Amino acid sequence: MNADELREMYLAFFADKGHKIISGSSLIPENDPTVLFTTAGMHPLAPYLLGEPHPAGKRLCNCQKCIRTGDIESVGDASHLTFFEMLGNWSLGDYFKQEAIEWSYEFLTSSQWLGLDPAALSVSVFEGNETAPRDEESIQAWLKLGIPKERIFALPETDNWWGLPGESGPCGPDTEMFIDTGRPACGAGCRPGCSCGKFFEVWNDVFMQYEKMPGGAVRPLKQHNVDTGMGVERTVAMLQGKASVFDTEVFHPLIGALEEAASRRMSESDDIAKAFRVICDHLRSAVFILGDDRGVLPGNLGQGYVLRRLIRRAVRYAKKIGLAVGFTRVISEAVVGGYSGFYPELGRSRDRIVGELVGEEERFEGTLEKGLVELNRLLGRMREHGEKTVSGRMAFKLYDTYGFPVEFTEEICAEDGMTVDHEGYEKAFEGHKALSKKGAGKAFKGGLADRSDATVALHTATHLLHRSLQIVLGEHVQQKGSNITPERLRFDFLHPSKLTDTEKTEVERLVNDAIQRDLPIQREAMTLEEARKRGATALFEGKYGEEVSVYSVGDFSKEACGGPHVERTGLLGTFRITKETASSAGVRRIKAVLE
Repeated sequence: MNADELREMYLAFFADKGHKIISGSSLIPENDPTVLFTTAGMHPLAPYLLGEPHPAGKRLCNCQKCIRTGDIESVGDASHLTFFEMLGNWSLGDYFKQEAIEWSYEFLTSSQWLGLDPAALSVSVFEGNETAPRDEESIQAWLKLGIPKERIFALPETDNWWGLPGESGPCGPDTEMFIDTGRPACGAGCRPGCSCGKFFEVWNDVFMQYEKMPGGAVRPLKQHNVDTGMGVERTVAMLQGKASVFDTEVFHPLIGALEEAASRRMSESDDIAKAFRVICDHLRSAVFILGDDRGVLPGNLGQGYVLRRLIRRAVRYAKKIGLAVGFTRVISEAVVGGYSGFYPELGRSRDRIVGELVGEEERFEGTLEKGLVELNRLLGRMREHGEKTVSGRMAFKLYDTYGFPVEFTEEICAEDGMTVDHEGYEKAFEGHKALSKKGAGKAFKGGLADRSDATVALHTATHLLHRSLQIVLGEHVQQKGSNITPERLRFDFLHPSKLTDTEKTEVERLVNDAIQRDLPIQREAMTLEEARKRGATALFEGKYGEEVSVYSVGDFSKEACGGPHVERTGLLGTFRITKETASSAGVRRIKAVLE
């Protein structure tokens, strides 16, 4: 079974169980600062998990694009990826644990569907802690299906508890399903979740029955939800009996294109194989980020920084296997060609994707040249003073400032009989990661998972701001990103030049006029096509006939959106722009508050 067949089979199975097939959401979260990218299928559905009505109903399923870079250093092994597809089905206050577990078991083991051997199936459940009890309901559901108690493992919160990142949001216990690969156990304590590879996780059912509050306490959620996830690439590898996700047809076209461009085989050595895997993974991720409906560009902050890092890591590994400048064009075209059938946005953005990748590759080549000049100056000074070891601090500076890989530094030093203080470099690198992690932690506030009055009000204000900018600057204005905390909103939009003081004053006046008119805010469910016919702004593509929520602010604005809103604009206060700057080429950024 290949990836296309798995997607089709999964969606057909849940459609037969009364689920509506919905489009996957953008990789760039809408109005949510909790994460830089959509990291799981549940993330775009956070408002509906908390009670917001979904226009498609209470039973949903889809295939969601995801980006996770927390394990980027592990990419190159058999299973880690930065971009992956996640199949999921949801119950929004409808069915719960019994039905979810029964259907998971049916899809996995029925000969009509995946047909896996029930005797190879083990499961894990939440063992309970001081805030939530042991998940006996799931245990009983698995026993009823014939899974013996010795293959049901009660594990702690770190293994079997799921929730949105941040200080608050829906959460709950989960049950994970594993297939025994037949490999020998690594020891007496070997169990599902062990990293030795004996047990392969194939599915995860999350039961959202609690809400995490600021401070860590949990309380029962007003509606019980089910959120499940099955990774396409890993499941296909398991079904095909492959040892690695890179051995499946998902990556064959990319690896083939890379082998031709490099004039060498991936199987030459373990180091060559890792380089191939990293390049294919990182450029596949970069193509999807650039081709997203809310696609971002390489930069030095936020999503742009992650994108730049992926491209530059790919370039660094390309140098290890002797690839010439321009290889990103070959791989990006292979990705677009392989995926544009299911993800048409890639085909629409083909020229822009390829242009940005090639441009970033060429810019990085220039950066590396500057790093080489700086390193040669350093080595010259060291020779004058008879020094033989480049300090870890200097090696890290070459990496951090010029993107110059420490491996390159070590190779060049070795040619001169010098060494690098690798321990010092690792210490500097770890310090940098700790600061970055601390800074990222500050983002875990607000977002659509945060339904505080301040956040909801600011989210509503972005609708007024968007329409006001179109009135003042022109209909070319389109939202390119939004970030909301309880303290302020940040809104990125297409516009070629800096706003004048007169333009900013007029935008503020229009927003505050709409607020003072105390306009009612009404929600309607309609198809995306109907929404556009009625003049609604919709910043995404969807399946034909799919219903969306459209929020009308009196006669002022109409926009397809999934987030919570106030009932009337008179509840917002006074709108004030605090800053207007450039975000990237052709994109401006406004920060504003409600007072």
